[in-house]
Amino acid sequence: MSCLQTPAGLLRGAGRELLGFCFPVTGGFMKKLTRYFFNGLLLLVPGVATIYVVYIVFIKIDSLFRFPVPGLGFILTITVITFIGFIGSNFLTKKLINAIDMIFSRLPLIKMIYTSIKDLINAFVGDKKGFNKPVTVILSRDGNVKAIGFLTNESLNNLGLSDSVAVYLPQSYNFAGNLIIVPKEQIAPLNADSADVMKFVVSGGIAGR
Repeated sequence: MSCLQTPAGLLRGAGRELLGFCFPVTGGFMKKLTRYFFNGLLLLVPGVATIYVVYIVFIKIDSLFRFPVPGLGFILTITVITFIGFIGSNFLTKKLINAIDMIFSRLPLIKMIYTSIKDLINAFVGDKKGFNKPVTVILSRDGNVKAIGFLTNESLNNLGLSDSVAVYLPQSYNFAGNLIIVPKEQIAPLNADSADVMKFVVSGGIAGR
């Protein structure tokens, strides 16, 4: 058995260590150290990464207004957005907003950018959420190989694909995915919460074990 010593433990006198300690270094000991290290990563990284992301978002939003008091810009931004949402829910102002929406939707080039951003936001927080219908998609002829995705469009008549639907397949450990067009008979609804399904797919099947 080898011995891991502190620098002070290298000083010896009268057949014994004067200072320091001697730690036994064995295969089992190193395995425990490695396991403790990865347990520490598992406990620290998710929380630290979450706090860091929240901090970055807070700083970015707060810097929109250069107030001497930290956090005041963040509070003002959230307040303005909430107030605009309140006004947009009013019957009288909704007509004005719809008129502005129609103008942006008809302008060349602007239309593509505006509608893309609007549809993306609606997919997550709007009344017409786009990822709330989890499904399985048959990928093989025998039906044994399937993929999990979200039914995003059930009517593709405008593309001349009346017998098909659009399904979005998120990628694991990545903020990306693929849109596929498949016949209606190749999909089946999943009786599960859409948020749980998204976590399951993004985590590579680890979440929910």
